Amino acid sequence: MIIYISADHNGYYLRNQLIQYLKSAGYNVHDDGSQKLDMNDDFPVFASRVANDILSSDDADAKGILICGSGQGIMMAANRFKGIRACLGYDTESVRTARNDDNSNVLCLPAKFLEDGQANLIVETWLNTAFAEAPRFIRRLKEL
Repeated sequence: MIIYISADHNGYYLRNQLIQYLKSAGYNVHDDGSQKLDMNDDFPVFASRVANDILSSDDADAKGILICGSGQGIMMAANRFKGIRACLGYDTESVRTARNDDNSNVLCLPAKFLEDGQANLIVETWLNTAFAEAPRFIRRLKEL
């Protein structure tokens, strides 16, 4: 699995921390973010990069992590792409459900509202929860 990750200025530092954490845990991480902090950047640019990389990837299990201040704007931007199922990850139960029931392929994190270390736990929970593939879940995804 390849993980594409990006963030606007509000998530810049959390993105950098998560990249280090994920690489040290053995994940294949591709950084789609800016190499320097730009307080005037726009979250739709970063959502687009990750969404397009996932949709064009040869890896059928490609995932994305996007970060902005609230997680909301970047999630809305990502969900505009057909085939992207972005969820807001504010705790472990929300992301467990998003993977198990909805087969989420993009995790959006609210940098302004997560305490130190909380993002790592949320990301690990999301990455390690499988899609249940229950008929009702598959039916609902097809309806999207």
